[in-house]
Amino acid sequence: MTRIFSGIKPTGHLTLGNYLGAVRQWVEVDQHKADALFSVVDLHALTVDHDPARVRRLSRQTATLLLAAGLDPALCTLFVQSHVDEHTRLSYLLECTASDGEMRRMIQYKEKAAREQAAGGSVRLSLLTYPVLMAADILAYAADEVPVGDDQAQHVELTRDLAVRFNQRYGHTFTVPKAVLPSVAARVMDLQSPTVKMGKSHGETAGIVYLLDEPDAARRKIMRAVTDSGSEVVHDRENRPGVTNLLEILAACTGGRPVELAACYSSYGALKRDTADAVLEVLRPLQERHTALCGDPGYVDSVLREGAERARSLARPTVDAAYRAIGLLPAY
Repeated sequence: MTRIFSGIKPTGHLTLGNYLGAVRQWVEVDQHKADALFSVVDLHALTVDHDPARVRRLSRQTATLLLAAGLDPALCTLFVQSHVDEHTRLSYLLECTASDGEMRRMIQYKEKAAREQAAGGSVRLSLLTYPVLMAADILAYAADEVPVGDDQAQHVELTRDLAVRFNQRYGHTFTVPKAVLPSVAARVMDLQSPTVKMGKSHGETAGIVYLLDEPDAARRKIMRAVTDSGSEVVHDRENRPGVTNLLEILAACTGGRPVELAACYSSYGALKRDTADAVLEVLRPLQERHTALCGDPGYVDSVLREGAERARSLARPTVDAAYRAIGLLPAY
């Protein structure tokens, strides 16, 4: 059976973009078709300045929201990355396989390092090396496929390169995975800056719909969404990014097609109202389930504990084999 691994960082509250762009694919497709592992990758949240209490709080909230969205522990494995030591054990071996030049060519490193420096902060070494930890996340489980967006495809290519290089130098140890673009995903843009992806870590939040937003707050953000000059409702990502974003959100929530939906509207106001209604209908059951899960913290704890146990049992043989292959003495 195909094995899938994917993770999500607890660096902010999950957004509508996270749900429509990744989580819905995990729920509706991936957990049913494969041996799927999903991780709250909390170690990746430490690569920039952070509040420890907030990381703990967001890690739990993220796991709870993934369950509320429909991940089923009977069908998939849900766990927290730091609960499985094999991730960091393998990461160092892969650091010994990767090169400095490979790390510095990573586009996300260049962008994030530039932002940190512009803000007067220092760039942590972990920001440079975190793609290696991401590779360890994947390779530890012998994953065949990694569902990712375009912005993470470069990291999966690095993972493939490291797996091939390690196998050639030390003997076949790792499955070489491939990146898979989600089939039901939507690319959701910021409602106030529709040329920028809706992100959970952005400083400005007026254009971000969070999964736990109150209905009135979510509706208000959508009704205030930036549109474009002119009044015609057309799907044109390059020239009309604002209205196109609304059409694509509406299509993702209703199962329609953006171009066909555009023909149904003669004003931005009506499109915004229908988009807001559709988003609230998607969020309502998820929020209700989240509230119920928050009332049963023991259940969430048990899911994460059992998920970590299974993840550990899957990862340990591969990581132990990598330790032997690279020349380390076995522990007694």
